[in-house]
Amino acid sequence: MITFLRKAFEANIDNDALVWQNQVYKYSDLLSSLEYWSGRLKDAEVAQSQVVALDADFSPNALTLMLALIDLRCIIVPLSSTVAAQKDEFCRIAEVEQIISVNINDEVDIIATNQKPAHLLIQQLKERKHPGLVLFSSGSTGKSKAALHDFVPLLEKFKIPRKTLRTLAFLLFDHIGGINTLFYTLANGGCAVTLRERSPEAVCKMIQDYKVELLPTSPTFINLLLLSETWKHFNLSSLKLVTYGTETMPLSTLQRFHQLFPDVKLQQTYGLSEIGILSSKSRSPDSLWVKIGGSGITYRIIDGILQVNTPSAMLGYLNAPSPFTEDGWFNTGDQVEVDGEYIRILGRKSEIINVGGEKVWPAEVENVLLTMEGVEDAAVTGRANPITGQMVQARVKLNTDESLSDFRKRMRQYCKDKLQPYKIPQQVILENEGFHGGRFKKIRR
Repeated sequence: MITFLRKAFEANIDNDALVWQNQVYKYSDLLSSLEYWSGRLKDAEVAQSQVVALDADFSPNALTLMLALIDLRCIIVPLSSTVAAQKDEFCRIAEVEQIISVNINDEVDIIATNQKPAHLLIQQLKERKHPGLVLFSSGSTGKSKAALHDFVPLLEKFKIPRKTLRTLAFLLFDHIGGINTLFYTLANGGCAVTLRERSPEAVCKMIQDYKVELLPTSPTFINLLLLSETWKHFNLSSLKLVTYGTETMPLSTLQRFHQLFPDVKLQQTYGLSEIGILSSKSRSPDSLWVKIGGSGITYRIIDGILQVNTPSAMLGYLNAPSPFTEDGWFNTGDQVEVDGEYIRILGRKSEIINVGGEKVWPAEVENVLLTMEGVEDAAVTGRANPITGQMVQARVKLNTDESLSDFRKRMRQYCKDKLQPYKIPQQVILENEGFHGGRFKKIRR
């Protein structure tokens, strides 16, 4: 299953493969660890095709355990510290048979459960004798959904040689973006630079100290980085490429980053837990228009909603109805605009605010608010209104000491020539914290 990765490791045997807790590991180290865990799992009675939770972060043992589990054709359920409170629930939903925990010192513990998988999709994957992957959505707008993948088609794209890059492992271990980053880096003989914390200062320091070339991240973190101005105190000249996805990017944030770092290529990515990360190409570094596709991947727009057909799509949810159309297309729920070969993502259909029959996209209003002086963050949602059905509500974090009343007046004045009247927030709430979770994705509530 991972023969192509073993060959890549052997071809780069003396090169840096991983930076973990400021220690550099070579590909020779990963190969040795992989061989160890391949034998150790069998001794621990982790059997072929079992459902195995891997509770870890990007560490040497976590990486090689994942590869050994793939080789053993196990169905892997990656978990991270950000879902600690939901760990038991997730293990129950995924019908986990073994739990492998890797602590902050890279020490490993293996515990068998009493669960016996009964879900039809899990049984089908076991019968194929293919490795699998269960990814839980962030649940930022509702209950987390468990997407079950056949790992074989997910791995196919990594068999095509790409650029060798020193990459920051910013996206989490249990996130489709984090999994994509890991396999891209290892398959191409690159080096994955891991983080103890995901703060602007820690990110900038690791870029400087380990000559990081690629930063895969989220629009929310890019905004935090710009606001912190931490980047002024570090040498980020090694950085060549920043990829961003997981949520809608405010145009103002994108343009400001491009102005400050004109030599860094910005590339929008598109992917979901259910379909993997698709190949993409931005129209320009400061544009939100993007072209998506890749080998065997097609898409169509039905009633303004993006639908995708891809070999890497999940088999289905373990705890929710199927989102596939009758003819096999995955309904992303993303509303888009089209301009030739390019699309622009407006937001999730479920996030539309309907004000007296007029549609309001939260990201459009947030983009304007974020250009206001003193606004650090903003999250826009709809609230019930007896006259218009809904009205626009904005939660705002300020770095000024102005009162709510003063800010509301300034906001209305600022927005009046930038937004139509029904898009201007009617309700404003000032808060002291930002609006993102552990995955650095905006949370609207």
